[in-house]
Amino acid sequence: MIVNIAAYHFTAIDAPEAFADALRARGQALDLRGTVLVAGEGVNLFLAGGEAAIESFLAPLRADPRFADLRVKYSHSAQSPFARLKVKVKPEIISFRRDDASPLAGRAPAVAPATLQRWLRQGGVDDGGRRVVLLDTRNAQEIAHGTFAGALTLPITRFTELPEALAPHREDLRDATVVSFCTGGIRCEKAALWMRADGMDNVLQLDGGILGYFEDVGGEGYEGGCFVFDERVALDPELKPLADGMA
Repeated sequence: MIVNIAAYHFTAIDAPEAFADALRARGQALDLRGTVLVAGEGVNLFLAGGEAAIESFLAPLRADPRFADLRVKYSHSAQSPFARLKVKVKPEIISFRRDDASPLAGRAPAVAPATLQRWLRQGGVDDGGRRVVLLDTRNAQEIAHGTFAGALTLPITRFTELPEALAPHREDLRDATVVSFCTGGIRCEKAALWMRADGMDNVLQLDGGILGYFEDVGGEGYEGGCFVFDERVALDPELKPLADGMA
């Protein structure tokens, strides 16, 4: 059985190249496959391997004070969904190209999966009686595999297009509690920060994204699966793959 992990963490990394080299060497020594992105703002990783190897890779990260709050999402598959290990240094661990969306200065307010589940059970209103609008920050390809029922989806092909695509909806969202969400939390975190900096102070992020929601409370209120960028294609609310990797 292969253990698959997805994790990201925003923290200042002064020497991204050296940090990436160390992660690459560790991943290769443990025979892990997947993708690791490193930038001055943090790390974004998707890895697959044996359970012991995965935990050996994570142990030094968790021992590093900069990654003390690292949240790792786990799933399993019969085969590895990655062909090889790729470690890259990028300007951002998720490209958004907005100066006012850096989580290094502090996170946007978040809503826990259990709280969102309660709001959905209340008919789509928050605890103050305000209507809740779920904003999908993913692209059209991902949304085609599934999203929250009634979510606001945008016709984008890449994350950098979100601000322009959101513009026609901003007035209608003024009186709502907007919960931004994405696959694992990284895009909705940046989106929420940018929206709040741009005057939308009614925006929250779904803590842990869709995968965190599946992990914590299941699929209530969600229709379909969650697209993932590997050979599994998508995960259902039980975190089972639509396709099970490669030989």
